[in-house]
Amino acid sequence: MRIILRLLLLTLLWISPTLAAEGFKVGLLTPGPISDNGWNAGAYEGLMKIKETMEAKVSHVQVRSPAEHEEHFRSYGEDGFDLVFGHGFEFQDAARRVGRDFPDTFYITTSGNTVTKNVGAIVFELEEATYLLGRLAAGMSKSGKVGLVGGMEIPSVESTFIAFEAGAKSIRSDCTVLRSYIGSWEDTALAREATLAQINRGADFIFHNADAAGAGVFQAVTESKSKGVYAFGSNKNQNSEAPDSILASAVIDIPGALLKIAKEVKAGEYEAGVTRLNIQSGVITLEMNEGLKDRVSEEILEDLKAVEEKIRVGELEVPRGDF
Repeated sequence: MRIILRLLLLTLLWISPTLAAEGFKVGLLTPGPISDNGWNAGAYEGLMKIKETMEAKVSHVQVRSPAEHEEHFRSYGEDGFDLVFGHGFEFQDAARRVGRDFPDTFYITTSGNTVTKNVGAIVFELEEATYLLGRLAAGMSKSGKVGLVGGMEIPSVESTFIAFEAGAKSIRSDCTVLRSYIGSWEDTALAREATLAQINRGADFIFHNADAAGAGVFQAVTESKSKGVYAFGSNKNQNSEAPDSILASAVIDIPGALLKIAKEVKAGEYEAGVTRLNIQSGVITLEMNEGLKDRVSEEILEDLKAVEEKIRVGELEVPRGDF
């Protein structure tokens, strides 16, 4: 009997390191580089937070085409990953297809409404912050023209633009809102050109939702500083990217949101669905650039504070796209 117990103990000692090495496994696919200090950087920070906080095994891949979405989702499923994030609206179809084949893996897209037994979504209601930016822009604009520069024309980005325009027109009904999509998340040159074109048409406040390409927006605005033009950051606090040009940022606490979902999955508490996160949940915020805040009148700052509170308590529903 003692010999048998010793053999069992030795077997466990040999096996347990392997089991420990496997642990909780989390993957992340991003549509752009994690160096963008925005949408993709926030997701990668979330992945690192999961690694450090939960001692998880993690993996990240930047994908460049829809075919790669499914390829890497499937690879993670085959490798026994517990949770995989597809960071964007565009990952939904691949998540639905692959999820059927790997029922033990949860596939979560950030944006969208696709839900199956093991496929869910997180919707960051950034529109609440972009609505406020629209009010800020229209309230300060001297020309009555403001601009929007997007990366790929997808519903989740367009929705933030709808909210921005609604916010602007709630202050000035005759405000002209210029809109440009460059068809890329990374082409800073195209973003710069699109921004300069809007500035040449009179826009003096520009909001971007273009990920890494947003750097081109900031470059164009900085070049046009003498014209009194300002930019807004998105998805992450980007105020320090161009501290003399970026007046404020619409911010998502993406790291905190991904960590929350990961903890629920590991604890067996996650039920696939659409998780909506907003100002009320503390995930969405408007961050003013303290270095430029003195350019904003007290009247406008008080307006932003009052409207934000109405959004927080549900007295004001911000217009947005249907997705």
